Amino acid sequence: MANVRNLKKDINFVMGDIIEAVYLTELAKGGQPSEKSEAIIDEAIVAFDTLIKKVNAKKVENKTAHFRQINKELEETATQLVGKINAL
Repeated sequence: MANVRNLKKDINFVMGDIIEAVYLTELAKGGQPSEKSEAIIDEAIVAFDTLIKKVNAKKVENKTAHFRQINKELEETATQLVGKINAL
């Protein structure tokens, strides 16, 4: 398992790329933000905050399993958000 710093960077990069993809999709479709695109951005921000809180949790029994679970949640969340972006 990578260290905590790399996990935080991964979370930041993935959620940042998702938000950027939403903006690029908006731009390609006329440049006007829609309620759906704003909802995806809000969901990405909430997911980012939730994942960072989990990474910063201090009272964890098995850190390796905890960080693997966070990494798995990141992948699942990113996949769901990308699916929503593709549906725009």
